[in-house]
Amino acid sequence: MRGSLTAKGQATRGRIIQGAAAVLRQKGVALMTLDDVLARTSTSKSQLFHYFPGGKDELLLAVAQFEADQVLEDQQPYLGCLDSWDAWYRWRDAVIERYEEQGDHCPLGSLFLQIGRDTPGARAIVNKLLRQWQEHLATGIRAMQAAGHIPASLDVDRTAAALLAGIQGGVSILLSTGRSTHLHAALDEGIMTLRHAASAAI
Repeated sequence: MRGSLTAKGQATRGRIIQGAAAVLRQKGVALMTLDDVLARTSTSKSQLFHYFPGGKDELLLAVAQFEADQVLEDQQPYLGCLDSWDAWYRWRDAVIERYEEQGDHCPLGSLFLQIGRDTPGARAIVNKLLRQWQEHLATGIRAMQAAGHIPASLDVDRTAAALLAGIQGGVSILLSTGRSTHLHAALDEGIMTLRHAASAAI
């Protein structure tokens, strides 16, 4: 469907998705109705079903993809340019700021509870998000290796995976407790591991 849309159609579809995301953040998945989305986006029911023939389930999946993309977008420009220690710490601050502002409510998590985390569409969104996130971290580590800040012997993919796992654990605890202490610790220890690897190689 998206490949055949005109620029205007893509813009309308995007407006519906962003409007639905705003309604979901305000009311939650359980209370959101399609009428809420129609009112928020000033679209008709026929328009909505034109872009989302599967109705609410298809729209929720599209919003889930939007929220997943936002996770990475909120970490830019630092996530895409981790080529100095200063950039790594600025990225760290951006991640903490994002999740502290979000607090103990995760729009993406709420959507997956409604859609079903094990459905093929939801699983594909999660896998894509984690893969892209880890790839960004790995690219940053390789940039630091190329600049001579981290030894070439460091296992890049394993280190990036461990850092991402730490972040996810910290976010999960924040969602359960409302406290970002563990997220701070995961990021600080992850970056310190990289710095220790650099020091050990000297």
